Amino acid sequence: MAALYDRIGTGYSSGRRTDPRWMAPILAALGDARTVANVGAGAGSYEPDDRLVIAIEPSGEMVRQRPPGPVVRAVAEALPLRDGAVDAVLGVLTAHHWTDWRAGLAELRRVAPRQVLLAYETAHHADFWFVREYVPEIGDLERGRPSATDIARELGTDEVIPLPLPWDFTDGVFPAYWRRPDAYLDPGVRRATSALSLADPDAVERGVRRLRDDLDTGRWRERHRDLLELDEWDAGFRLVVARG
Repeated sequence: MAALYDRIGTGYSSGRRTDPRWMAPILAALGDARTVANVGAGAGSYEPDDRLVIAIEPSGEMVRQRPPGPVVRAVAEALPLRDGAVDAVLGVLTAHHWTDWRAGLAELRRVAPRQVLLAYETAHHADFWFVREYVPEIGDLERGRPSATDIARELGTDEVIPLPLPWDFTDGVFPAYWRRPDAYLDPGVRRATSALSLADPDAVERGVRRLRDDLDTGRWRERHRDLLELDEWDAGFRLVVARG
């Protein structure tokens, strides 16, 4: 995974900007934790700035884009922290990338009594219109990943908070442009999403060509007229909170 993000992570800090509408529930879930380990920390999105944060990140490219602060190059499955080292662990859209997600969750439980993970229901992503209509190959990848429900079950919690996507969301997560389809024509937008970076480039290019044609002819807007009337949409993102 470090090698992957060394390759595809360029520009994440600009394309994946923190949105306050997700930051607020994440801060609420962290509660009064004064020390936080951010596992799979990336460029630092959604890290609190009012407490000590130790970033755990294997990719040098992602570390390069981070603000100043403590960083440890490591993976979730082998955290270089003692038992109970921090008050809480945070993981933002990372567990689906781990080689062994169950081992990673066990490590999170070991080092902190509170675990806060932003994850997603993989079935929702597999049924996203961009996947269903343009690059169905992404669906095969999504269906093989742990969903938010899987993660909550493994952690033994039923505290799962839906995080809908506003139409003007500023964090370029894969489905962020559900009402702004023209954005997917931008190579920079596509590079900032791992789902598209990991997919077969030929399949993505074919899908983008079909999308461009559907936008030019008005077919996309006719087919998705209902989405254009929504201010927010449930793409399956969930905040999983476990308190020991």
